[in-house]
Amino acid sequence: MKKLLTKTMALVLSSVLVLSLAACGGTSGAGENSDTNQPQNNAADASSQTQQNAGGENETGAGSTTPAETPDGQPTEGKTLVVYYSATNNTEAVAGYIAEATGGDLFELLPVEPYTSDDLDWTDRDSRVSKEHDDESLRAVELENAVPDNWEEYDTVFIGYPIWWGIAAWPVGGFISANDFTGKTVIPFCTSSSSGLGQSGELLADAAGTGNWLEGQRFRSRASEEDVKEWVTSLEL
Repeated sequence: MKKLLTKTMALVLSSVLVLSLAACGGTSGAGENSDTNQPQNNAADASSQTQQNAGGENETGAGSTTPAETPDGQPTEGKTLVVYYSATNNTEAVAGYIAEATGGDLFELLPVEPYTSDDLDWTDRDSRVSKEHDDESLRAVELENAVPDNWEEYDTVFIGYPIWWGIAAWPVGGFISANDFTGKTVIPFCTSSSSGLGQSGELLADAAGTGNWLEGQRFRSRASEEDVKEWVTSLEL
């Protein structure tokens, strides 16, 4: 009888031991699976976070430091055009200095009928400019080209001219009337041996009717590159 009880107790204890070991093995397996899954989830989260960060940096860069570009890689914003009419090359020189300082493009206004030195002799009452001065109807000077290519791409436009009788040389008028200055910052400049800018810039602005026209600048006939670039810098464009 005692042997039977002993065997029965042994069997019970063995069953309990087996069940306990099985339970411990199951718990250990779940823990390993969980630890294995956790790094995988972290890796996926890190990958997602990297993609989000990359997107954020691209957006920030495009918005603050890199201008929008056309398919050929050229900026579509911030382009500068330096337009000028030069009778004796003085305005042309200043325009060149401005273009170099701003990285802008040059656009020369060329009358279909160019002015000769005799035409420009304002002391001669019979010269071309004298007749045009006396008869405003003669000041509509036809230009070879009055509309620059890709005009809509320019945000800033400098307009240069010599002073004739206190106003802008009239070949500039053809350019003003042929273009729409909406949304553009316009800056007049002139060359003169003695006369100032006067109301020439204001008159051009009135004729244009559109655009944000800034106060212009007068340069002496043989202005230095240093003086011109100093002025351009002061504009803080």
